[in-house]
Amino acid sequence: MTEILIRNADIIVTMDDDRQELVGADLLVRDGKIAQIGHGLTSLGEIHDAAGCVVTPGLVNTHHHLYQTLTRAVPGGQDALLFGWLRTLYPIWSRFGPEEMFISAQIGLAELALSGCTLSSDHLYLYPNGARLEDTIHAASELGLRFQPTRGAMSIGESDGGLPPDALVEAEQAILEDMIRVVDAYHDPSEGSMCRVGLAPCSPFSVSRDLMRDAALLARDKGVMLHTHLAENDEDIAYSEDQFGCRPGQYAEELGWTGSDVWHAHCVKLDGSEIDLFARSRTGVAHCPCSNCRLGSGIAPVRKMRDLGVHVGLGVDGSASNDSGNLIAEARQSMLLQRVANGADAMSAREALEIATRGGAKVLNRPDCGRLMPGKRADIAIWDVRGIESAGSWDPAALLLAGPTRVKHLFVEGRQVVRDGQIVTIDLPKAMETQNRLASALAE
Repeated sequence: MTEILIRNADIIVTMDDDRQELVGADLLVRDGKIAQIGHGLTSLGEIHDAAGCVVTPGLVNTHHHLYQTLTRAVPGGQDALLFGWLRTLYPIWSRFGPEEMFISAQIGLAELALSGCTLSSDHLYLYPNGARLEDTIHAASELGLRFQPTRGAMSIGESDGGLPPDALVEAEQAILEDMIRVVDAYHDPSEGSMCRVGLAPCSPFSVSRDLMRDAALLARDKGVMLHTHLAENDEDIAYSEDQFGCRPGQYAEELGWTGSDVWHAHCVKLDGSEIDLFARSRTGVAHCPCSNCRLGSGIAPVRKMRDLGVHVGLGVDGSASNDSGNLIAEARQSMLLQRVANGADAMSAREALEIATRGGAKVLNRPDCGRLMPGKRADIAIWDVRGIESAGSWDPAALLLAGPTRVKHLFVEGRQVVRDGQIVTIDLPKAMETQNRLASALAE
């Protein structure tokens, strides 16, 4: 039996069913789960003094393209809209291989961990030069983050009217066969799982109608989740109406892409009927506010989605379209954008933090994560509020208004990944050196 006691926290923001916030409280971890939360707890195990700190659930990232950490701030794509940005980056990504996939995933996940993230999904939809999904799975395992990778795909290249170059697309039968392979090899559906695999054709404009439908059937047969991009910007809507004769939400519904086992990234341009559809069907949304700003896509109607009951989580999206992988900063941006669109009272700091924790766990069907309650997984972020970012704050728990954007300590399944603001599970400086070497080679 392994125990860890986090004691004397200034505030524990539980995100439990009653949204309790406990002052001067302790949290006891036993064998990877939360055993107790209260006052005056004792343990013979490892002790962490959390005086001067706010304790929250680990944050949950519901959309990422980890491989893109190798292509941040690429000239030619810095000021482009979505489709132009993709056309700039596709030729660079076509030169990736297994090493690039592994190290970019490790760097991206480490960056997320330092921002308080304990559970991340990933959408990997291109596999050049022998790269495979397990390149990212191994990276997450070494780092120690809980991981939900998705086997993405592109099958319609430029010669067939698609967006990606032909060199980056795959035959659809081969895609389906590899989806089966990675689910059978790596998907763990059990409570507390460190790796769950989903299926994720890239987008309606890079795969066929048949592949979308077949992937949905396969996912239900295997009991795994479905993920794709949807309604990201005006170009996306125009493409759907021109090619499919309907809006993206209707297209998704016709192909079986709604339900509690489905979540869509972005959804910036959903209209009222599509939001109603997602609410009725319990379809999830990964809201990516910084990426949507970076690419000029717009402000997603998160306030309306939440009010109507749509399950919403946060995503940092790919580093090449965001250039940062800081999830606590993403939560702040989400709060600010809803205020810009709907007024200063449209979203509180606590609601945005809830979306980043409990909300993301709901989208990914992880009721064992995203909240601090006895019996839930010990995924815990500890934030030091004695620094300059919080100096003068009357409400330290309002982290998104005045607080640090780098976590002090981070635990995943009760194992420490970040200690005193530093990654402790891998040699991060060495990994960054490799990352920069690979990025320079791609640039040359």
